[in-house]
Amino acid sequence: MATASGPVPVDPAGRGRLRGPSAAERFSVEVRPSDGVVVLLLSGELDHDTADPLRQALAAALAGAGPARLVVDCGGLRFCDSTGLNVLLRARMAARAAGGGLEVAALPRPVARMFRLTGADQVFRVHPDLEAALHDSDRTRT
Repeated sequence: MATASGPVPVDPAGRGRLRGPSAAERFSVEVRPSDGVVVLLLSGELDHDTADPLRQALAAALAGAGPARLVVDCGGLRFCDSTGLNVLLRARMAARAAGGGLEVAALPRPVARMFRLTGADQVFRVHPDLEAALHDSDRTRT
């Protein structure tokens, strides 16, 4: 027999269904504009249920003045599904259309694997870490 170590989260309507962490608890994005670069720091799980904050942050970054160079630091991601990848791909296309670009940095192993399997690692400029991305002056493939 399994025992719980604390209170079990339950649907507030009392239907007895378990309730997991909210989308805000599972994913966050922090935006840091810096010298012609907008850095987006991702953490948590990027999926269908959590992608809206990233969509909004990318749209706001792209709405700024002039062509934007966006660097998405994925070092804090634990998971990314096809929805998350699609958000990044669409933002990359929008950035390029505006004369800018979108690059990714610090892909965790499972996310890097998904990028390899889908070919996204050939589409995005991928940096080993944020520092390398910020010091890279060759922005020919973004």
